Amino acid sequence: MMAQSILIAGNESPLSTSICAEAVKRSYNFVVALIPNRLSSQNIERSVTDTSLKWNPGSPISARTVVLAAENRLKTVPGAVLVCSPPSIQKQSDELVSTDIETMVNDHIKGWFFLVKELTALFKAKGSGTLALVLADTTTGTGKNGSVDLLYPSVIASFRAFAQSLLSSPLCDSFHIMGFYSDSGEESSFAPFIFKILDDPSKRTNGKWHKYSKLSIFGR
Repeated sequence: MMAQSILIAGNESPLSTSICAEAVKRSYNFVVALIPNRLSSQNIERSVTDTSLKWNPGSPISARTVVLAAENRLKTVPGAVLVCSPPSIQKQSDELVSTDIETMVNDHIKGWFFLVKELTALFKAKGSGTLALVLADTTTGTGKNGSVDLLYPSVIASFRAFAQSLLSSPLCDSFHIMGFYSDSGEESSFAPFIFKILDDPSKRTNGKWHKYSKLSIFGR
């Protein structure tokens, strides 16, 4: 059974909220590192609790600080759940704001590389740990006036490719790495599906994608 202390990292989203709620339900001791909202088109208030850690995803120093802070709060970090459920910006290419492009790349692409670098180094040094890479694709297609989201699919594709490389890497011989995917939009059901597998990691579940399905409890 996975140790009951974890770091949960991701942007403020219904899925992140559901994962935190499931962690509470299962009596996990956890801390949360949220990707701050810096998009010009978004106006979501960030909820900060006593489990929250400050994180600047585009900074490698901040990634290191987050892991050290998590170790300090939890005493040890035997597991981490990284949640990629990026915001959507449905605009034509000529309407995109330059700062939003930089923010999406820095926070929602580069940030994962920096954080995973620190976490995998920690787990490899200890010879144990669980890294859960959670991807939720809730794209809704075209928006008003035929606008499409050019950034969201790029973030999804990057995270999927990054996760696949980790799942196929020799690191799986040192600790558990698992991928979780859903395109259902059912965050409240996806979260317990994730934890059911995390609670009992094994060679059978290591190094694989686990796809949430309405028709199968253990679909891939």
